[in-house]
Amino acid sequence: MSQPLKGRSAIVTGAGRGLGRAEALELARLGAAVVVNDLGRPGRDGSGEGSAAPAEEVVREIRTAGGTALAHTGDVSDFAAARDLVELAVTEFGTLDILVNNAGILRDRMVFSMTEEEWDSVIRVHLKGHFNTTRFAAAHWRERSKAAGGPAYGRIVNTSSEAFLAGSAGQPNYAAAKGGIVGLTTSTALALAKYGVTANVICPRARTRMTEDVFAGLGRPGEGLDPLAPEHVAPLVGYLASPAAARINGQLLVVHGGMVAVVERPRVQAVFESKQETFSHEELDAVLTPHYAGRPEGETFAAAEVLGLRRGAVTEVGDGTR
Repeated sequence: MSQPLKGRSAIVTGAGRGLGRAEALELARLGAAVVVNDLGRPGRDGSGEGSAAPAEEVVREIRTAGGTALAHTGDVSDFAAARDLVELAVTEFGTLDILVNNAGILRDRMVFSMTEEEWDSVIRVHLKGHFNTTRFAAAHWRERSKAAGGPAYGRIVNTSSEAFLAGSAGQPNYAAAKGGIVGLTTSTALALAKYGVTANVICPRARTRMTEDVFAGLGRPGEGLDPLAPEHVAPLVGYLASPAAARINGQLLVVHGGMVAVVERPRVQAVFESKQETFSHEELDAVLTPHYAGRPEGETFAAAEVLGLRRGAVTEVGDGTR
């Protein structure tokens, strides 16, 4: 079996279950030594018994298959814990090569009834959690590159969501956090390119504990792999972490059910210039009102059509590539 990541080391956050677990297993299968991060959770009875089980169980799976892994149960939304996570990988494996940010939570509610805690907690875990680990990994790669006098090897794979692309009415906190992650990714990609580091972001669709209510109406197939299985997402993460993806940087890809869609950057649709020193209300009314008059009702900047992506359901997009 080919192991393009042999000799590399990786961190996967939120890797105790679901997407993170599948990604950690895939990176290990491709040869990487993996730090499996997952926040320790209390037992079903509310006690602390078995709180480290999710991460440790994935570590056992990797080791049983002949791979190398260790567990970290710190909270990546905590700045110091994220620093400790990166330091653990560097100390134990000698370096860090790959960072997969996956950890997240849901606190769904309409914007008019959302609490401050529901907003803050989702932004903290998703957006701040992505920043925290990226900050310390980036510093590590910058120092490696300076010491070597040339590029280091670094790969960041961040996790956004179709909720950001399509606009999710019941998830203003989640959509905002996931949109922020895209901005963080493109900024990081530009900042770290000269050090040999790439940063990309995926929008996965998968049935996990976090999304079981979201996809409750979509039944599982009687046979074969569930189109919403996390195992459809993991290979793309492994690829983006590999040397083969060296020219892919600052990109956004949607992935699920045996399909990968490359999302094009936004384009400027129209430009209007004032005939005076600056716009007046009347002039804006004269150019913008008719511009939007013929647009479909309810159309926004959100790309709701992304939700219709399915394997085998796409004809031609962009340059005609399926």
